[in-house]
Amino acid sequence: MKKLVLALWLCATCILTAQQTQKAEALDSVMITTKINIPEKNSGKVVTTITRAQLANKQGQSIAQVLNQIAGFEINGSRSNDGQNLGYYIRGGRNRQVLIVVDGVAVNDPSSIANDYDLRLIAAQTIERIEIIKGASSTLYGSGAATAVISITTLADSKETLHAIFSSSVSTNRSAEDNQGDLKTPFTITSPGAHTSLFDLSGTLAKVSYNVSFTSRYANGLSAVEAPQDAPLAFLSDRYTQYQTRGRVTYKFNKNISYSHNFSFGKVKADFDSFNYTDASNQNTTKQVTTGGQLLWKYNKGMLVVNDSYTFIDREFYSSFPSKFESKAYGLDAYGTYKASKNLTFLVGLGYNSSSFTSYSVPFGATQLVKGLDDNIANFTIVDPYLNLHYISSFGLNINAGARLNNHNLYGSHAVYNINPSYNFNIGKATLKVLGSYSTAYITPSLFQIHAPEYGNLELEPEQNATLESGFEFTKTDKLRVSVVYFDRTETNFIDFVTVDPDNFVYQYQNIDTVFNASGLEVEAMMSLTKQMSFNANYTNTQPDARFAMRIPKHKANAQLSYTTERGYVSFNYQFVGDREDSYFNNDTFTTDTITLDSFSTLDLSLARELSFTDDMRIFLNISNILNQDYQELYRYQTRGRNITLGFALGL
Repeated sequence: MKKLVLALWLCATCILTAQQTQKAEALDSVMITTKINIPEKNSGKVVTTITRAQLANKQGQSIAQVLNQIAGFEINGSRSNDGQNLGYYIRGGRNRQVLIVVDGVAVNDPSSIANDYDLRLIAAQTIERIEIIKGASSTLYGSGAATAVISITTLADSKETLHAIFSSSVSTNRSAEDNQGDLKTPFTITSPGAHTSLFDLSGTLAKVSYNVSFTSRYANGLSAVEAPQDAPLAFLSDRYTQYQTRGRVTYKFNKNISYSHNFSFGKVKADFDSFNYTDASNQNTTKQVTTGGQLLWKYNKGMLVVNDSYTFIDREFYSSFPSKFESKAYGLDAYGTYKASKNLTFLVGLGYNSSSFTSYSVPFGATQLVKGLDDNIANFTIVDPYLNLHYISSFGLNINAGARLNNHNLYGSHAVYNINPSYNFNIGKATLKVLGSYSTAYITPSLFQIHAPEYGNLELEPEQNATLESGFEFTKTDKLRVSVVYFDRTETNFIDFVTVDPDNFVYQYQNIDTVFNASGLEVEAMMSLTKQMSFNANYTNTQPDARFAMRIPKHKANAQLSYTTERGYVSFNYQFVGDREDSYFNNDTFTTDTITLDSFSTLDLSLARELSFTDDMRIFLNISNILNQDYQELYRYQTRGRNITLGFALGL
């Protein structure tokens, strides 16, 4: 209650201190997606946008590697073997508190324990734009939007009749130990390594536009688990294969109404080692089929948007404990906006989600997979009506507020809300934006937590999060931008794996009464040193609750120095990750022990150049971990050492 009062006080302060000022210059022309499209200066959040041009300068990096450079983000597993599971540690949270949105629809895997989505299923080369909103955002985006929303927009259709893009790269894929002693040829591309390719074809014919793409990646050379120092032989490398085909057709009925339909099929195959840190010939295969559409109708005072998506995901594990999961999910997000006046815009929306999964395992003494859980039982539906308003005054005050009612077929109804005021002060040619917010969020229990044989609990309630934010953003045209944001997040009704009867080894998922807290500070700065040279840096201090501190550094920093010309690009990227804790199962004592992983820092170099005789071909070179820093991202798992990526992108 105190935090709600503080948020209301922030709003009141903005109103009482408002002074009539000249209309502020636009901070930039970028429009952020909060469903009501507004200039960034009028948003009460510090929103991070990664454009197609920025992604082009990060060729060879995965989505996880790109996101790992964002303030407040720690994407664990992005520095390891390609097949390593990804952990989204944002603002002291976990995977289930981060929502992934693709082309306007929230995506998830109903068969996973955390109900999360695997970013490896989307190739970075197929992305047009990524927008990141940190903090509790369930009012607009529903379940899971507790610490961040990562909104991904796939490649746009070309305005030309026919336009093709082809890119390809090869790279080494070695650990720091593999590079030791290799001083004469430290950057030689040898097999095994990695190869990534993209073919994209798009165009516009009268009222019809289209886009078709195919991507693939193959990686070899790294073992998932690191061999002990006294091992006579290194562990065998674990291969990783990924490919994806995407297609979209858009029909424009007139200048205001259009409909797009898309389809994608992807497959990821990854080798992995045994859970007790021994070499093994295990494999995980994930297949994904997605189809859906978007109806867009722009009218005089707003627009109507209807996004939907069907997702089918099959996962199969080949190991000493084989298993198989088949999941289905349908998501719908429909909303309309109405500009009631020059200053006030309303948004009314409806979210719908239907999820189910089937699981198979091999019972003790059997040799074949047997169905353990049927999708006739493991399913739920969610219906979420929501309302949002955005007020932009003529004197610098902006207010965003809204509410959402989550209706679940198992646990009933649950309401969330947000209030997010901000105020822009003009200081000469600069603008100072002061912001504050109080937002609540919910995390729906996953189907696994509800229905898992022996462990499930039909009485589970949603986890609840509340986030208080305050800070400022100082911007001087396009020369300087500095932001400082403090956050404090409270988590209640946490779903834990509880020991019910230790003597008989009985466990169950249950809501617990303990209140958890995470707080921190995010500092970001961007400076244009010259017309061609820029410097970007960010620092994150995270103070998670002790129970959730595993793999989260208290201190993390990123810095990038870039030089850009009309035909080329070069940048140095530095990253520091502080000490953090990890845990492992001790085979000698049969206990779970905690260990502190040392801090580390890496330095990367990225180069890109258009060939002098053509504007259609660009070559790029990336050298990661130049100093060959040897570190552990996860205890006893391998990480990449110094590696080089060489490739080209050709547009026709």
